[in-house]
Amino acid sequence: MFTTLKNAFKIKDLRNKIFFTFAMLVVIRIGSQLPVPGIDGDYFKSWFASQSNGAFGFFDAITGGSFLNGSILALNISPYITSSIIMQLLTIAIPKLEEMQRDGEDGRKKMTAITRYVTVVLALIQATAMSVGFGRQGLLRDYNALNVICAIATLTAGSAFLMWIGERITEKGIGNGISIVLVINIISRLPEDLANLFAQFVIGKPPATAVLAAVIIFAVIVAMVVLVIILNDGVRRIPVQYANKVQGRKMVGGQTSNIPLKINTAGVIPVIFAQSLLQMPILISTFVGYNGTGVWNEILKYLNSQYWCNPSQLKYSIGLLAYIVLIIFFAYFYTSITFNPLMVADNMKKQGGFIPGIRPGKPTSDYLNKVLNYIVLIGAIGLTIVAVLPYIFSGVFNASVSFGGTSLIIIVSVVLETMKQVESQMLVRNYKGFLER
Repeated sequence: MFTTLKNAFKIKDLRNKIFFTFAMLVVIRIGSQLPVPGIDGDYFKSWFASQSNGAFGFFDAITGGSFLNGSILALNISPYITSSIIMQLLTIAIPKLEEMQRDGEDGRKKMTAITRYVTVVLALIQATAMSVGFGRQGLLRDYNALNVICAIATLTAGSAFLMWIGERITEKGIGNGISIVLVINIISRLPEDLANLFAQFVIGKPPATAVLAAVIIFAVIVAMVVLVIILNDGVRRIPVQYANKVQGRKMVGGQTSNIPLKINTAGVIPVIFAQSLLQMPILISTFVGYNGTGVWNEILKYLNSQYWCNPSQLKYSIGLLAYIVLIIFFAYFYTSITFNPLMVADNMKKQGGFIPGIRPGKPTSDYLNKVLNYIVLIGAIGLTIVAVLPYIFSGVFNASVSFGGTSLIIIVSVVLETMKQVESQMLVRNYKGFLER
């Protein structure tokens, strides 16, 4: 990775793109510190510290502390991420959107425009919920219509501005703009989280205990990173043979290719879906100001990750089991709507391709489906380990950090993908230079 960056800085065009990306990230970090007009920042931090449900922890991590600071970028790019997921799901359900997606560059531009509009609508809804819900609890210095409207407009504009920056990084920077914005937000919290871990388990402890704790922390982080890399790069390649065809006086075809099936086909989506589904009741209860007792309060504790794996309250770990089941379910669900074995088999048959030893048509579709179910299970298990391990350490050792397995998966995946894009751009420029010479 460092060699790739070193070589990239030797190319003027790529060097300018890297500097442009860095400048945009600086703008984002500055915006994360600018407060929304009318918000009492100190009261907001006190309110956040008093919340014991942990539902806002991951949200604050992916916003890079903007949410905690009550800044103009508090919503960050979460509306865009939600909008993108919604559009992916609607593309499967609405034939017109599916046709639009296949309609080349023009279709992709239309899909991008629709995604932007949906993002602004979602940002407006979330900004309204935050301004009204938090304002009623005293988070606005003066809870009146003018301050609420000002907060809504500021939060919505901040989210739209970040979406614009992400697109500019994709266009004029090193690419992968939205993902890079998300990663820089998560990375900005890592130094504080690591400092908290060392303060809790290393600093002030006997030398032997401190060294052992530091080694364990380092080993766990490295092991999780390695597992994420394996999940991200693991591919099962299905060999495909194309039959010979006669075109005019020439014999064409006969090539050998493959269908790459990723082990972690769904990426981090299953974890995000599972977290969102479990945290939704907690978020709603928080917004409406519910602080009661009874059966509903017990249910919320089962859904609350802060109670999982606690040796003194093991019954609440049932919620962790539900979380694992949801991750596996959404891994299969998301894969099923993004990869269609029947369509792949039909396209192969039309092009004269076949899998050696498997008849074209439905047998090929059944074979692909069987292989896909197998590798999705492996990927879902690996994804579950990465997602659940931080909760185990948090419950057993009370190691509280704002990032977890989800954040780690996002960081590693985006860094690897960005490095591949930089390498591809370097390769293109090397070819151009060779042709010019």
